[in-house]
Amino acid sequence: MFTQYIDKQFSQYKMAVEYFENNPQCLIKIENFVMNEILHFIDLRLPEIVRDYNEASYLYPFWKNYSPLDRGRSPIGDQYPWIEVGEQVFGNKLARYFAANFEVKDSGLPSGSDDRCIISSKKIKSILDITDSVWVFIDIKSVGPRDDYDHAVMSPYQVSGSGNWQKKEIGIKNDPIVAKGKYAEHDFLCSLSPVYVLSDGTIAPLVTFVVKPVYKMLSNGNENIGQPLERITVASIPNGLLLTHNPNYLKTHPTLFFPGKDDRKKDLRKIRARISFDVLKEINSWRISEISAQEN
Repeated sequence: MFTQYIDKQFSQYKMAVEYFENNPQCLIKIENFVMNEILHFIDLRLPEIVRDYNEASYLYPFWKNYSPLDRGRSPIGDQYPWIEVGEQVFGNKLARYFAANFEVKDSGLPSGSDDRCIISSKKIKSILDITDSVWVFIDIKSVGPRDDYDHAVMSPYQVSGSGNWQKKEIGIKNDPIVAKGKYAEHDFLCSLSPVYVLSDGTIAPLVTFVVKPVYKMLSNGNENIGQPLERITVASIPNGLLLTHNPNYLKTHPTLFFPGKDDRKKDLRKIRARISFDVLKEINSWRISEISAQEN
C-alpha cells in the first residue's frame, strides 16, 4: 500500500516541481489567492468570530477550577492560555467556509497543521494551470499582550522545504533551513513537502498560513476579568520551492527564519524556529494583514 502509486507519484511530482520552479509566479499568485479567501472569510464572519471567541470569558464560572495549565517560560500566572479558544473558533468556521466555496478533500497526513484541507476549483486551475487543487495548512496561534510579537513560532511540521526526491525508493527529503539570528543560528528541519501527489493523481502544492488572534487582558485592579479578542493577524508563509529554489527568498532574505525558543539539546527534528513578519512584508506587502476586532 505504501508504494502502490509511487511510480505515478514520482513522475508527476518531478513534473510539477519543474513546472513551479520555472513558473514561481503561479505559487505566489495562489498564495495570494488563498490569503484573500481567508481575509474574505474573516470579513464575512467577524461578528460571529468575536462573539464566539469572547464567549470563552463569559463561560469562566464553568472552567475556573479547571483552567488550562500555563505555557511558556516563567509565566506570571495572571493570564490564561487561550490557544484552544482560537483553534476552536477559527478552525471550525474556516472549514465550513472552504466547504461552501470549494470542493474539499480532508486527506490524511501523519503530521502538519491542526487545520488543513485540499481545496479545488476552476479558479485555482486558472491560476496554476497544471492542477485545480492546493493543500491549505493553517496554524492558529492565540496570543495575549505579553506574547504579541512580530513573528510566529513554527514547528518543523508547519513549513515546507526544498522537496528533494532524487530516487523513487528514498522519498522526499528537505535541505535544512538556517534559522539565523544576530548572535546565534541553528538548522531548522522543515518537514513538509512543497508539493503532494495524491493516489488519484491530484497535484496539490502546499500553501501555509498563520492566523494569530490577539486578545486583550481586562483587569479589575490586579485581577484578570476577561480576555476579549482585540485583532487578528494573518501571515502567508512562502512555499518551500519559493524559499529555496526560485526566487530563493532565503538567499535574498536570510533572516526570514531566526532561532526559536527551544533548547539546542532538544532533538533537532523537533526544534522550532521563528518566522519574521517584518521580513515577510519585505518579500510581499500582502503577506501580512491585520484586522481589528473592535467595534467602531
